[in-house]
Amino acid sequence: MDTDLLDVDTSKRRIVDLTDAVRSFCGSRRSGLCNVFVPHATAGVAIIETGAGSDDDLLDTLERLLPRDDRYRHSHGSPGHGADHVLPAIISPSVTVPVADGEPLLGTWQSVVLVDLNRDNPKRKVRLSFLGE
Repeated sequence: MDTDLLDVDTSKRRIVDLTDAVRSFCGSRRSGLCNVFVPHATAGVAIIETGAGSDDDLLDTLERLLPRDDRYRHSHGSPGHGADHVLPAIISPSVTVPVADGEPLLGTWQSVVLVDLNRDNPKRKVRLSFLGE
């Protein structure tokens, strides 16, 4: 299995588009599966449309589902940090994308994104893995 590790800074954006990095990683391969995995307990990876408001809609929805307050038992870190630890149950820590002739088979408007609401740790790793030819 072929892998690569990306360093991603989420201090300026809570949703970071990884699509170009995924395309670059897959470009020298033929056909198979590309897995995108974030090895953190407070972040996730999703496939969504970006740039047309969907990314902001996702953030608004997550803020409604996971309010930043003192309701969480997991209470270290900044206020509401317990919500960050619930996020990966809603936004999976990984996605797998089929690849043909070196091209990720994403739909026209689909992008692979890192979702990170945690303000305590903006330095993230994302592991790309390829299984196939």
